[in-house]
Parts: sequence; C-alpha cells; structure tokens
Amino acid sequence: MNKKFVSAEKPETVERMQYHISVKPGEIARYVLLPGDPERVEKIIKLWDQNRFVAKHREYLTYTGTFKGAPISVTSTGIGSPAAAIAVEELANVGADTFIRVGSTGVIRKEINIGDLVITTAAIRLEGTTKQYVFPEYPATAHYEVVLALIEAAESLGYRYFVGVTATTDSFYPGQARPGFKNYFPSMAASLLSDLMKANVINFEMEASSIFTLASIYGLRAGAVCAVYANRVTNEFGVEGEKEAAETASTAVKILYEWDQLKEEKGKKHFFPSLLK
Repeated sequence: MNKKFVSAEKPETVERMQYHISVKPGEIARYVLLPGDPERVEKIIKLWDQNRFVAKHREYLTYTGTFKGAPISVTSTGIGSPAAAIAVEELANVGADTFIRVGSTGVIRKEINIGDLVITTAAIRLEGTTKQYVFPEYPATAHYEVVLALIEAAESLGYRYFVGVTATTDSFYPGQARPGFKNYFPSMAASLLSDLMKANVINFEMEASSIFTLASIYGLRAGAVCAVYANRVTNEFGVEGEKEAAETASTAVKILYEWDQLKEEKGKKHFFPSLLK
C-alpha cells in the first residue's frame, strides 16, 4: 500500500486508507458498532458467527464479520467525543452509514440497577466537539430506526432496559459532578445532578452526542446502548452488563439489516411497522 497521504487537508492515501483508523473502502460493513474500550472489541466479536482483523492504530481497533448472517463491523473509539467524532468521520469516508455506540454509563435514576441497559433517544451536548460542527441549538438525536431496533433486540433477548435522554460530557470527574484531584469541585458542578434529574435525563456518558450529531449532519443513522456501571443516586458501582449491551447492539444490526432489505424490496425509504405485515 502506498503510505503517502494525499494532503494535510485530506489525510488519506491514494487507496483511501484513513489516517487515524487505518481502514480503506471494502474493509468494513455499513453497520459499525462503536465501543470506547479497545478491549471490548475482543468481547464483542466472540458473539459473532465469524470475524477478521482489519486494522489497529492508536485507540482504533477494527474487525469485520457477520452476526447471524448480517454483515457487521466494530471500531473502538477510545474515550471522549473528539476521538469518537474522528471515528465517525473516517468510517463514513469508507462506506459506513449506521453506527451504534456500545458503552458503559452512570445513571441518575434510583430505580435503574447496575447491569441494566440504557438505550438513548437523544443526548444533551455537554461536550465541546460538536460546537466545532454546528450551533449549540442543533439537536443530538438518535435515528428512530436504530432506537427501535435496539428496543426490539433488548426485548427479544429478555434484557432489562430503559429508554430516554442522555447527558454527554467531556469530563468523567467534575463534568459528571464527581470531585476531582484533591476534592476539586467547582460550584457549577454542584447543581448538575439535581438539574438533570429534574429534566428527566437518565444517564451520563462521553460519546453519544458527538456520534448522533455528526450522523444527523451527514444524513447517516446512529444510536447507543450502554451497560449501567454506576448509579449516582444510590452511589453503587460495578462492571456488569457489558455482554448484554454487546449482544443487544449486534442483534440490532441483524434487525436493521433485515429491515433495510425489506425497505429495498418494497421501494420505501423509511421503515414503518406495517412493512412487516
């Protein structure tokens, strides 16, 4: 492969290999799961029928394969919206059009347990990345087809899940109302939890709003399912639900693949329930 990049403005090779993710057209499916942790990639692909290694560069680890006959890929994004936005940009450049974040989250609802799942419908943009793309009033919304597929997947698997609005932040500590080093805790963090709870927000995480915003701007589809690791109301923390989130996301891809085939067969642009009749 020619390693020479086209330009500083367009950092890809003549074969269109992307600079950060080291992936080129033809190496990924249109449906891509986006975990933050590269180690989660290895756990996700164990659920698939087959998989093959595609690339690894920096925090971006990519595999492609099939899940119950549906083409599927996975690329880790690392932590935070800047890295997630790079992944969406470069994956879209090589043919991806559907993205599902598979993450972990902290909830601010007493009734949600460690290990439950949260399916996000929209995200509050408490991060700086999307401000580089569009004015702050622009909504960060999940695509309705992806949300519906994730709900259908969780229902079919029998997993306990909650659906609602997420807050995406750039900070895991003060930005999510946790004290920082030496108990640093700015006054602006003091009312954050209560304000979000009053607004019926379900959870905190760090990537969804950037993935949703970019997907909407570019006319792509995106959604998110996260395993609950923390409950900020009960002050509990535990690493549970990772496999359930991965299986739900993979099953959602299979559902979307079938719906997309049905839409093509029926000559429809959008999925709607009576298409299944």
